[in-house]
Amino acid sequence: MKTKIAQRLSRLHILRSLRMRIFIIILLVGIIPTVLLRTTILRSYTNRSVLARINDIQNQCKIVANHLITYNYLTDNSSEIINAELGMLSDIYDGRVIIIDQSCNIIKDTYGISEGKTMISEEVMRTLKGESTSHYDEENYYIEVTTPIVDTVLRQNSELYDENPEDIQAVKGVMLTSVSADNIRTNLEILSSRAMVLQFLTGVLLLAIAWVLSDLLVRPFDKVTTAISEIKDGYQTEQISVPDYIETEHIIAAFNNLLGRMKAVDESRQEFVSNVSHELKTPITSMKVLADSLLQQEDVPVELYKEFMVDIADEIDRENKIITDLLSLVRLDKRAADMNIESISLNELLERLMRRLRPIAKQRNIDVLFESVREVRLEADEVKLTLALSNLIENAIKYNVDSGYVKVICDADHQFANITVEDNGIGIPQAAQEHIFERFYRVDKSHSKEIGGNGLGLAIARSAILMHRGSIQLESREGEGTRFFVKIPLIYLRSQEGK
Repeated sequence: MKTKIAQRLSRLHILRSLRMRIFIIILLVGIIPTVLLRTTILRSYTNRSVLARINDIQNQCKIVANHLITYNYLTDNSSEIINAELGMLSDIYDGRVIIIDQSCNIIKDTYGISEGKTMISEEVMRTLKGESTSHYDEENYYIEVTTPIVDTVLRQNSELYDENPEDIQAVKGVMLTSVSADNIRTNLEILSSRAMVLQFLTGVLLLAIAWVLSDLLVRPFDKVTTAISEIKDGYQTEQISVPDYIETEHIIAAFNNLLGRMKAVDESRQEFVSNVSHELKTPITSMKVLADSLLQQEDVPVELYKEFMVDIADEIDRENKIITDLLSLVRLDKRAADMNIESISLNELLERLMRRLRPIAKQRNIDVLFESVREVRLEADEVKLTLALSNLIENAIKYNVDSGYVKVICDADHQFANITVEDNGIGIPQAAQEHIFERFYRVDKSHSKEIGGNGLGLAIARSAILMHRGSIQLESREGEGTRFFVKIPLIYLRSQEGK
């Protein structure tokens, strides 16, 4: 119970973590653009307002500068009309106007504090060359504009007499105007506060949307984890389906495939255990029956006693054969099994096998033929390869007809060694061919029992061949015979060992 509660809490923790991540992502995706949009709008408003204010000031300053030349204000600053214009300009823009002559002397200051002084700055020097300048101070909120005071008549006369206008000192002075930008700041603060309110409302809306969307997005994964937990706890064994999103469909498809493979493995394991139990129990049962028969009789004849003991010995041999094959299969199943790879002659190995199995074939008058197309050397584990080929050839002899034949062909190409084991025996039905390499699978159990088969020989052969990165295939027709085709790389792929 505690374990289930812990699993439930762990699953809830994972889902909450996932939901929180999705919630934060959605929130950030929504809020970041609004912040950028607010900053962009405020910056655009500031630039446009400052530019409009500068253009307005420069237009007014150009008009006043022309009046300064007309009234010869730079040599005589007592003109009441010009002083009134300068005062009005200063009042309108809530700023300060300074008039500077060619010698950088201040001849007029609407604040009345710098007259008679000298002003030398980069802006003044550039303006004396005929260039207007402007500057906006964002920290102190003021705009500074310089306007050249140009004698337009002098410049026009220089053009009339084909003189170079640049050589004529038409700029007689500088008009420096500093104006307050408090109205821009005030409007910017109002706009910023409204944008902040709008951003706050947008954030609240995004918060709600993000919460709802995160719940909707996580819900299918909650279904997936719940279904997987139910399967893991044993409450459900069928495949699950959560078709909400393409992603969940892919996850569920992969999980269902894995579930199917796990079921197949579990069924195979159960069948294997059942077959092993049956195969091991049968000889023991036979020995028990024979032993009980002897014990129940008194004065058992020596001939009968000897006959029963022979039968018991046969059952012991059968039991030993099953156990030996099972141990071989288990050793071959281990991926970590040591592969004693060495260079061997496949032709010599097959010839040794043929010499050992010919006496068995001779008992049923079966010819065992060997055809060596070319000399073949390969890198292999001789013991395991011998086990595989021995089982194939022995099966061809066992499941053959009397006076039949078994033919073994050894050949190779530039990459693989090719071994063909052919017989003209009873053959394998088409429906059974896809199961023939399964453990304990036998086409005809009654016939297999007569000849001592236990359904492990081909499984052992296939495992040993696969350990060499090879392949095995078959062609068979019932009543006509069978061919096994084995391909083994000439060079053992050591880099893939253990995978």
